[in-house]
Amino acid sequence: MAKNEQEDGSENGRKINSYAKFSGIAFQMIAVIGVFAFAGYKIDQAAGHAIKWATAALSLIGVFIALYIVIRSVKS
Repeated sequence: MAKNEQEDGSENGRKINSYAKFSGIAFQMIAVIGVFAFAGYKIDQAAGHAIKWATAALSLIGVFIALYIVIRSVKS
């Protein structure tokens, strides 16, 4: 009986570790995209662009970098 309880505990621990790992990846994605979007916003603001090209371009680059990080993390 004690052996089954230990197996259930380790199974629950794996679920929590997996949940924490993927939650961390989500926050990492938000941070990367946010930093790149903010940098683009500041560039557009400093340059006085009417159309926010730098914000759009850097946001898109941030999305691609975030996706790369997710794919790399899920593979390992």
